[in-house]
Amino acid sequence: MDVGVFFQRKPKKMDFHQTPRSHDVVSPQKAYKNKDDEGLDLHNHGTLHKGIKRYDLKSFWELPDHMKDNEFILNYYRVCWPLKEALFSIFRWHNETLNVWTHLIGFLLFLGLTMANIMQVPQIADLLCLFTRSILTSAEANFSHNSEELFLGTRELVDLKLITSSKTITPPVTTVTRWPFFVFLGGSMFCLLSSSICHLFSCHSRTLNIFLLRIDYVGITTMIITSFFPPIYYIFLCDSHWQYIYLGGITAMGMFTILTLLSPSLSTGKFRAFRALLFSSMGFFGMIPAVHGTIVNWTNPKRNTLLAYECSMALFYLVGTGFYVSRIPERFKPGWFDLAGHSHQIFHVFVVLGALAHYGATLVFLEYRDHVGC
Repeated sequence: MDVGVFFQRKPKKMDFHQTPRSHDVVSPQKAYKNKDDEGLDLHNHGTLHKGIKRYDLKSFWELPDHMKDNEFILNYYRVCWPLKEALFSIFRWHNETLNVWTHLIGFLLFLGLTMANIMQVPQIADLLCLFTRSILTSAEANFSHNSEELFLGTRELVDLKLITSSKTITPPVTTVTRWPFFVFLGGSMFCLLSSSICHLFSCHSRTLNIFLLRIDYVGITTMIITSFFPPIYYIFLCDSHWQYIYLGGITAMGMFTILTLLSPSLSTGKFRAFRALLFSSMGFFGMIPAVHGTIVNWTNPKRNTLLAYECSMALFYLVGTGFYVSRIPERFKPGWFDLAGHSHQIFHVFVVLGALAHYGATLVFLEYRDHVGC
């Protein structure tokens, strides 16, 4: 009898548990609640139904090896997120949010500058150029507000009354070519956009992570290479052989850097300092044509303005690289700067500032060559 009672009660218990399960089909969240509480995180691997629950952020210790790049950033990581979720995470707070937005805003800024110059909208170009003019350290700069001929490069950035020479500068019949200027703008936009895409989607998978990191490094190298085109081309406009030597040299160095960084092993955090050395070496190569160009154009009335812009650019890039390599300030307070204020975000800001300073210098080059020609 006891055995019979046992078997009679067992179905009742089964029925009791099965009854609510039949109703839970309408609400899948309840079916997975216990599993989520146990930390199985099935949704991170795509096994949950679409739209059931937001994807969780992980700690550094939960990351796969290929994502362990900065041990001082402890939390708020995205791991194995689908592409759609990664895309919409641009509007969600995590430790890559500001990395994405700092360079995305920079990309949109340079896109606006490019379109303003192509479509001859000097009002927009003037407005955006106000920011680059603020970096000048020379007190002798006296800027004009005549923006009607910006696209032709005839807008005055320096008061020509400061020129002590008795010779007057007359406008040329034709303006100097603009293609080196747009090469620089294109390289800057490619770098900034590829960086934003890398930081946004590298959480998807190991394969995509490695691929996007390579594209990011290619973008940085491209920006460095194209930054040399305007100053070298316009400084040595009358000595074309120096154009070929310097532009050919920096392009060759850039190609070598790209081929080197395409190695998967060099994309890891272990070679952070080596990557910074490669990028810095390209920058230091630019000191050779910079010194040469300064000597050749020593009598240029805009020399001080150009030097102010270019020295500001170099300072921004060097300071930014210093933050990138040293991982300051998160090194001193791990976990404090996970969301905002860590070294990579600061590095991004200095990259944009350096590019804007170089943009300002390029406008001065164009203005001067439009007036004096070769």
